[in-house]
Amino acid sequence: MDEDILKATDQIMEGARQRGLTVRLLGGAAVRFRCPSASHRSLNRKVPDIDIITLRKDAKKLSEMFIEFGLEPMKMFNALHGDKRMLFTEVKFDRQVDVFVETFEMCHKFDFRGRLKLDEVTLSLADLLITKLQIIRINEKDYKDILSLFLDHALSEDDSDKEKINAAYIASLCAKDWGIWRTLTRNLEWTRDFVQKLDMESDKRETVVSRINGLIARIENEPKNLSWKMRSKVGERVVWYDEPDDVGKLTAG
Repeated sequence: MDEDILKATDQIMEGARQRGLTVRLLGGAAVRFRCPSASHRSLNRKVPDIDIITLRKDAKKLSEMFIEFGLEPMKMFNALHGDKRMLFTEVKFDRQVDVFVETFEMCHKFDFRGRLKLDEVTLSLADLLITKLQIIRINEKDYKDILSLFLDHALSEDDSDKEKINAAYIASLCAKDWGIWRTLTRNLEWTRDFVQKLDMESDKRETVVSRINGLIARIENEPKNLSWKMRSKVGERVVWYDEPDDVGKLTAG
């Protein structure tokens, strides 16, 4: 990452730690932190903003900390949406700090309040992957983040190893919600196609494709509930996702 955004991220995490606040990174900064391959020539990309998630009980103190640090709150947005999301601007670097409060709500909604303690710095790898795969208008930077996660981390069946992606958890979410299933599986397939366009070593490409195929298979093999089966009959004739507000990006950065 650029030195200035790395410094800002460190300052936020250290400030939260000193105040006893539960704060976890997501978005491109989190992928960079967890994935050495994010600096690979074919996967490297600029990280313009900082995205974090916190608990509702810590949101007020976190907001006060940002103001102490000199960040400017988007007052109207925060007044309207502060129970689930807050936005701050670091004017010097023209950078946005996006704060999600317990839930991540973009094209789909995910409640992460019970999962923030799985890792000390970022969301769990499975949850990081979900925040990228849930994007309807997915783009190159998102593909690169997804590929970095798959290249550096194998699949697992639980959260016991924080350096692996919990495929069982992702499959269980997809089995309960047809819309989540549709978006995630579609984007997994598109990511698998995208990797073929990159200047990447064949062994790395094979690793990524194998892990994507493994996750798709795990999702498809998970028994679907009745609600999923009923919604699947309607399919794409009815919109299955939300369009995020303009100030909210389609994904965490």
